[in-house]
Amino acid sequence: MSVKEVKTNAMRILESEGINFETGYYECDEFIDGVHTADALGLPHEMVYKTLVTVGHSKNYYVFVIPIEKEIDLKKAAKAVGEKSVEMLPLKDVTNVTGYIRGGCTAVGMKKHYVTRIDESAILQDAIYVSGGKRGIQIKLHPDDLLKVTKAEYADVTCLLYTSPSPRDTR
Repeated sequence: MSVKEVKTNAMRILESEGINFETGYYECDEFIDGVHTADALGLPHEMVYKTLVTVGHSKNYYVFVIPIEKEIDLKKAAKAVGEKSVEMLPLKDVTNVTGYIRGGCTAVGMKKHYVTRIDESAILQDAIYVSGGKRGIQIKLHPDDLLKVTKAEYADVTCLLYTSPSPRDTR
């Protein structure tokens, strides 16, 4: 069965909720990062979001959906979910907690429902792309639909990635 024939749990949930979405497929033998995914599909980076899972001081899990070119700000993230602190869930625990593998993790249809925050930058987009629940599949949908199906809230939870200045910026 080719990846194009696969219907993931995330897709089934979106369909059952009557949410309009489109799917994009790409070859993915080994997941590198969201930027490579966007480039493989020819998508603008600002429209592609990654799903990150954290564990709070309380030992509860939290899901954050953020742009691929940004980093999660753990202090902002903790504040957004009412925690003293949060830290990234170790990669070895991702599948056990979410039911998904790295590179195929999406906020839609995890093993359990976790408090979810979508970076507020998504509000500015007519549509965003998130993992379809399997490596090689992206789902395009309206950010408010992702918010609805995941029972999420928008929040400011990111900071820009550090990029070194270009040679002409140095004096």
